[in-house]
Amino acid sequence: MIYIVTVGSLVSVLLIAAINRSLSVRNEADFLVAGRRLSWPVLVFTLLSSWIGAGSLFAGGENAYRNGFAALWQPAGGWLGLIVISLIAGRARRFAQYTVPDLLEARYNATARLFATVAIVLSYTMITSYQFKAGGDVLHLIFPQVTQTSGTYVIAGFVILFTALAGMGSVAYVDLIIGVLVTAIAVISFPLLLDSAGGWATVRQNLSEDRFTVFGPLSPTQALAFALPSFLLLIGNQGMYQKFFSARSERDAKLAVFGWIAGTLILETLIIAIAVVGSSRFHLQNPREIIPTTARLGLPALPGALLLAGIFAKVISTANNYLFSPATNLIHDVYQRFLAPHASERRTLLVSRITVVALGIFALLQAAHFESILRAALYAYTVYGSAVTPSVMAVFFWKRANAFGAVTSIVLGTAVTVGWNLAGIRVMDAVYPALVISVLSLIVGSLATSPAPEEKWKPFFAPQTESPQ
Repeated sequence: MIYIVTVGSLVSVLLIAAINRSLSVRNEADFLVAGRRLSWPVLVFTLLSSWIGAGSLFAGGENAYRNGFAALWQPAGGWLGLIVISLIAGRARRFAQYTVPDLLEARYNATARLFATVAIVLSYTMITSYQFKAGGDVLHLIFPQVTQTSGTYVIAGFVILFTALAGMGSVAYVDLIIGVLVTAIAVISFPLLLDSAGGWATVRQNLSEDRFTVFGPLSPTQALAFALPSFLLLIGNQGMYQKFFSARSERDAKLAVFGWIAGTLILETLIIAIAVVGSSRFHLQNPREIIPTTARLGLPALPGALLLAGIFAKVISTANNYLFSPATNLIHDVYQRFLAPHASERRTLLVSRITVVALGIFALLQAAHFESILRAALYAYTVYGSAVTPSVMAVFFWKRANAFGAVTSIVLGTAVTVGWNLAGIRVMDAVYPALVISVLSLIVGSLATSPAPEEKWKPFFAPQTESPQ
């Protein structure tokens, strides 16, 4: 009963917060970038909540179950990416647009915008799909009479409704609640779990020694193959840039990155540690469930219920973010840019909400076609990281990059990753050919054709000035 009450209470709080924020939505800026009014503390937790979802809790848990602490290579790519992001967060906010394709059209051309939108929709709906699947797993653990498939449909319906209500305002403030809650719960739960497992010495006795080494059973190449997709997704992440665009100032955007770094280091390390300790006690047919199973069976009732509710909330939060982001792209980068540039605010808001529903259904259909969340995560990260990230980084770091190089990079990065997956080859190996081909085509294509005009790159390299409060 305590699990039902705890999760039910959390869902009620999230719904109230979403409905409250929906009342303040008046126009496109309110829906897409929260009126550009987010302070840095809100940004810290919405960035943390959107980044740490089923990819960390289920894919990361599955990785830790199989490979021990070597699974830290997966989030380590994100930690390295945060160092890069700290250099450009202020400049991203200064540009103050709505989406990553906005950046790409301003720096390159409309074709770059269009192909980037395709890559974002492909990768982000896949990420949304495994949030739905993970949420179904949690519901099944709480309510055994609910099958995992039925739970997936319930979570999908909730997330679609939730996301369509208030856009970025709803997403950001709900993330604030979830981020604070989950960080506190994880910090409290780990020592309790370790004690219930018999202490560190017992955990080490129950697992092979390689579960505690730097590479574990992985080769250095395999470890890097886990780190690279996370690194590439983070530094080009559409949802992250959209949150920077939502900041009330450049200063808030920069401060948020430092808070995000601290939160991510703590929380992702705790997640892997919880999964490793859990794997010393529970042997599962489905390793992706190790963290929620550990919360349900390895902790006293109240902290276990709170941790399970936190996992559930994190899945909802990440699903909201990754469903909202491609909807933003289709509305802002396709509908308004090419199909209905003079549409009224009211009509645009209506189409935005319809788009959220349509993409949610598309994500739900994808959820039926994979079993391993780790595999799905690596595929989605690689699509985005190889197709979009190189051109996004060139926006801020390479004046010589031009439209031809960027478009070629986006198209080939997408094609190689999708083709690799369709061919049935091990998905974690796709990052090497996809990234190499994408980066080489960006460099060679740009150098072999005329340089971009100065007016294309100059706004991104201008001296920094603080944006108004």
